[in-house]
Amino acid sequence: MTELEGKVALITGASRGIGAAVARQLAAANVKLGLASRSGDDLGIEHAVARQCDVRDPRQVDALVAAVVEKHGGLDIVVANAGVGAYGRFLDLSPEHLDEMIDVNVKGTLYAVRSALPHLVRGGEGDIVTIASEAGRRGLPYEAVYCASKFAQVGFTRALDHELRESGVRCTNVCPGGVATDFALEAGRGRTHDVLPGMMSADDVAEVVVFVLTRPRNHRILETAFRPMTEPSWG
Repeated sequence: MTELEGKVALITGASRGIGAAVARQLAAANVKLGLASRSGDDLGIEHAVARQCDVRDPRQVDALVAAVVEKHGGLDIVVANAGVGAYGRFLDLSPEHLDEMIDVNVKGTLYAVRSALPHLVRGGEGDIVTIASEAGRRGLPYEAVYCASKFAQVGFTRALDHELRESGVRCTNVCPGGVATDFALEAGRGRTHDVLPGMMSADDVAEVVVFVLTRPRNHRILETAFRPMTEPSWG
């Protein structure tokens, strides 16, 4: 038996990268899962509730949360992971890219938490984990709008900590640096596959999420920030 056995978790952006790694590690800890992604992939995880879900649409998010609660009897954990990025000079970003980052990274986080939160409060000891980024802690060149979206996630989760602590709901920002996923090679970053071996893995980030979720209930971790050894400090 693990500390998380029997808990129910909703993960957004669950079909690949960090989201998939978190899902697999939580499944190994006997957590019951709801998986939201554009593909609806269940990752081969038995009894997972997996649906195609555009986190920009609160109705789709509400429907998935309702399905998870109906099947598993409640909801204890939300991992807000869904995210997109576009990179380059601010004036060169298309309006479509700007809207997508704000809608997925910010609104998608808000909608997932808003839909799940009544269930977390009802259970009396829930967890909200936001997969933010080092880009949510400092401004980085050619990432202005991405940074803005990640700063918004970090600020939202920090503010919720004040609101929810007395309800027993813990709120944590997980802020990794470079992670070796397809996301690291998004257009505009000027990166090639040769940078990936020096980065952290998606499983490294998932292990941090599990660590946060398995702390004793008498304390909470507000933020974790970590970077690969190959990545320089930015001040």
